[in-house]
Amino acid sequence: MTPDKPHSGDEKAPSPEELREQVESTRQELGTTVEALAARTDVKSRAHEKTTAVRQQVAHRTTQVRTQLRDRATHAAHVVHDKTPEPVRAKAAAASGQVREKAAHAGQLARERAPEPVRAKAGQGVRAARDNRTPLLVAAGVLIAVLSVRRFRKHPHR
Repeated sequence: MTPDKPHSGDEKAPSPEELREQVESTRQELGTTVEALAARTDVKSRAHEKTTAVRQQVAHRTTQVRTQLRDRATHAAHVVHDKTPEPVRAKAAAASGQVREKAAHAGQLARERAPEPVRAKAGQGVRAARDNRTPLLVAAGVLIAVLSVRRFRKHPHR
């Protein structure tokens, strides 16, 4: 704001135009000050901005963690595959084929005998598994390989 000048008898009074300019300048300064104060006191807006910023940070971090987990799972699968002897891998492949056949047969029997609401829920589960196929297959492969290695180490003569 413009400072008030004490009037002495020597100074001439400001002209109406100078007074209008001072009033307009004071209004602009006051408007800027009011806007700044309003922004500081608008708690809802500030909370919304903070929430948006936190959401973006969480989404970014989630993407980073998901990528790290996928990379680590892939690396673990490669390490297990590299360290697993060929006979164990062959047995694991044969066992997984047998499990797949048994699961298909059991699934067929379940579809034939299950009531409709149960079939609907099972269908939802199948769709979720298909949507997340890669992580499920990696996890299953790692589990089979780890169990096979443990069994092979306990009973090397089999």
